[in-house]
Amino acid sequence: MPVPGDVVHARMLEDGRTVVDRVEPRAFTLTRRSADGKSKTIASNVDLLITVTALADPPPRLVTLDQLLAFAELEEIAAAVVFTKPDLADPALAAALAATYQSLGYATLVINPKRGEGIDELRRLIAGHRALLCGVSGVGKSSIFRALGGENAVGDVSRHGLGRQTTTAARLYRMDEGFLIDSPGVNEFGLGKIGADELAGAFRELRALVGTCRFTDCSHVQEPGCAIKDAAVAGSVAPSRYASYAKMLAAPT
Repeated sequence: MPVPGDVVHARMLEDGRTVVDRVEPRAFTLTRRSADGKSKTIASNVDLLITVTALADPPPRLVTLDQLLAFAELEEIAAAVVFTKPDLADPALAAALAATYQSLGYATLVINPKRGEGIDELRRLIAGHRALLCGVSGVGKSSIFRALGGENAVGDVSRHGLGRQTTTAARLYRMDEGFLIDSPGVNEFGLGKIGADELAGAFRELRALVGTCRFTDCSHVQEPGCAIKDAAVAGSVAPSRYASYAKMLAAPT
């Protein structure tokens, strides 16, 4: 079935309905895995992944942020980091998290879409791209989408949140050059079957250390002489990033 971002061949019928005859091959897909193990493609053909993480309400879920960034690295598409709800969070936390991802070379913004703060900077970042907003439910993706000019439909109040409504389907908004997609929350997101070195290579700060451990089959979690684990202990790798790596490696495929 077509999804937002697809390039299709379509024709108009006499009664005004449109029929999609063919969907062109996809250069990129974002797939969400459900609790029962099924997968669903929610967007395609994007060239910029905008990860959205709330600083509070809900608390920052950094493992999901790092999964999305690793996915972008593996798919070789650009990624940016957006933090929302700074008015509800400790300013020191916002500054520390922004600094962590800026130091890795990711474009990083702290915004408040309901107040219009940071929206112009985000608009400039997205300009000319086929961009996708992605993150867990309740982080403000739909508020960003509306602030940038898109319209979206929301469903019932999420059973996972306190009064938050959830986007029920991905929606695409055409911009001057390119487009922006608002996606449903990716509360469950996996990279599939992946080895330790391939996963470590998807972390920018770990990539150069791959292949330098004592053991060639090092998992970078418990083996002695592990260059990546030693870097984490020494503080040259953010503790949250290393914790995300370990959780992702141990996650079921």
